[in-house]
Amino acid sequence: MSEIEKSELLDRFTYLSERESSDHLAVNCPSEQLIEFCTLLRDEYQFDMLLDVTAIDWDVATPRFTGVYHLYSTAKQAYIRVASDCKDNIKPTLPSLVPLYAAADWHERETYDLMGIVYEGHPNLRRILMWDSYPYHPLRKDFPLAGIETPLPAEDVAEQTNLKVAAAPMMGGPFVSSGDGKMSQTEPKAKDESWNEEKRK
Repeated sequence: MSEIEKSELLDRFTYLSERESSDHLAVNCPSEQLIEFCTLLRDEYQFDMLLDVTAIDWDVATPRFTGVYHLYSTAKQAYIRVASDCKDNIKPTLPSLVPLYAAADWHERETYDLMGIVYEGHPNLRRILMWDSYPYHPLRKDFPLAGIETPLPAEDVAEQTNLKVAAAPMMGGPFVSSGDGKMSQTEPKAKDESWNEEKRK
């Protein structure tokens, strides 16, 4: 997106604020205006493809959760990142973008599953990775990196295997991202690579 288009966008939508970004234009949009803004991005600014829906858990900050949307214009070959804060730290919600972008369906289900954000108006909001009765949201900051031992959902499987969902091995962890530079160059790496499951500390 050109600087002129970027300036026009921020001037037109006074409820937006520019978000710090090292690559593409990024804006903060209040959740009440998210549907309106994304509709206009699609219909007037040619952002016809939703690439990703994810979220950030800021842990002890308020607001705690921020939904993040990555949109792409196939006509302009341009990206925009839209962030929208959830108002409630205990029961976070955002409006669903499924009516605008069909691709939001599974993306929102995944973010609901792993972060616990409820997407209001989603046609089929249920877990996509964990089983329906799983009591946690594994990408939240208060979820231990090693996981939590949990009974398997099917009693017959647990009885036959005599297994539980065990905590994950912590080989080389904890894992951290530097946060410097482009996202593609800051994949999480182990802080301490001198040990693994076979060779203990």
